[in-house]
Amino acid sequence: MTGTTPSNPPRALDVVGRHVLVTGGATGIGAAIARRFSEHGARVTVTDLDGEGAARLAATLAGAGHDRLDVTDAAETDAVFARAVAAHGPLDVVVANAGVSTMRAVVDLSVDEWEFNFAVNAKGVFLTDRAAVRHFLATGRCGVIVNTASMAGKIGAPFLAHYSASKFAVVGFTQALAREVAARGIRVNAVCPGYVVTSMQERELVWEAELRGMMVDEVRAAYLRDVPLGRLETPEDVATVVHFLASEEAAYMTGQAINVTGGARMD
Repeated sequence: MTGTTPSNPPRALDVVGRHVLVTGGATGIGAAIARRFSEHGARVTVTDLDGEGAARLAATLAGAGHDRLDVTDAAETDAVFARAVAAHGPLDVVVANAGVSTMRAVVDLSVDEWEFNFAVNAKGVFLTDRAAVRHFLATGRCGVIVNTASMAGKIGAPFLAHYSASKFAVVGFTQALAREVAARGIRVNAVCPGYVVTSMQERELVWEAELRGMMVDEVRAAYLRDVPLGRLETPEDVATVVHFLASEEAAYMTGQAINVTGGARMD
């Protein structure tokens, strides 16, 4: 036998002591991501437009911080990053997860709805990622960014044209930014969830049922038929993939938009 084996080899998914900031972290996918990192030893800063919700979740996580964050506000985004760093040290991972949705046929879609979806889903990712990259460059850190896109960012969805367009933008932005910062050791990837059981999905089920003249249970059944693995997605299904992308297991991955859809999308 040649060489030696360390008595405590590092775990490839080890995030112990790393500082992770999550936007849209009070509920749903964001909350699952925050919990996942905290359970694996990371120091988490939970941010959300619902500052009280962020505080409630942070209170359940060991050593977590929290802040209110409107990701559409550039000055506020920069200020929240500065406060998080001052309170918990330099950032290692940033998860740009904050997102919104509405549903409407394009012929009935208002400019306000279009702009609302793009302000949060696209501009919010841009502002969050810009703050993250500036921080990583200033501190010389090989940081990691994970953006939440969507299955609807891979294929246009009826009644979600504005949402789909905003999530396509997230995928394109992720790829472009990854190319820009790869030489500095910064990795940027995205996850594309599918039919995730969250409060957002519950709202969308009602909206889609009304738009299609169906019952809510019929729409839910249609979602389920679209998933080869035979069940709807949980926020934790997404969180495990985000954890992987932030880890050294994914050290050779950047610019990717990873489907987490149970097979509903395979391209």
